[in-house]
Amino acid sequence: MGKISYIENLEEWQRSFHFFRRIKVRFCETDMFGHLNNTVSFIYFEEVRTEFLQTLRFMDYWTSKESAEIPVVADLQCDFLKQVFFGDELYVYVKVHDIGRSSVDLHYMAKKDNKEVVFVGRGTLVQINKHTGKSVPWSDEMRQKLQQSQTMLVI
Repeated sequence: MGKISYIENLEEWQRSFHFFRRIKVRFCETDMFGHLNNTVSFIYFEEVRTEFLQTLRFMDYWTSKESAEIPVVADLQCDFLKQVFFGDELYVYVKVHDIGRSSVDLHYMAKKDNKEVVFVGRGTLVQINKHTGKSVPWSDEMRQKLQQSQTMLVI
C-alpha cells in the first residue's frame, strides 16, 4: 500500500477502529468486470456513518421536528487498495478522528472477511442550521459523546 495522507501508521490506525457493520457485496453493486463499482464505497460509508450516529443518538436529535440542525457531508474521499467482488463480505468501520467546533472528521476502513484492508477513506461532517445553512457548534453533550467514541467500544 502506498502512502495515504491521512494515515500515519497503518497498524496503529487499524487498531483504533471499533464500530463496524458487515456488508455483503450485491451483484447490482458491481460493474461489468465484476468489481465493486467505485461509487458504492461511498454508500457503504454512509451506511456505517448513519448507524454510528444513531448509536450516539445524534440521528434522533437531527430528525426530530424540534431540531433546526442537520448534518451535511462537506467532503469525502476513498482510496482503493485491493479489488472487491460480488459476494465478498466486508467489514466497514468508522471512527471519529478529529472534532472541530461544528464539524467532525471521520475515518473509514473496509476489510474483506475482516482480514485484509481493501479500501479506506475520510470525510468531514458539519452540523448546520437547516434554515440558514450556517454551521452550528456541537452542544457540550454531543462533543462529549464524540470524544467518548474515540476511546470506547460502541458496537
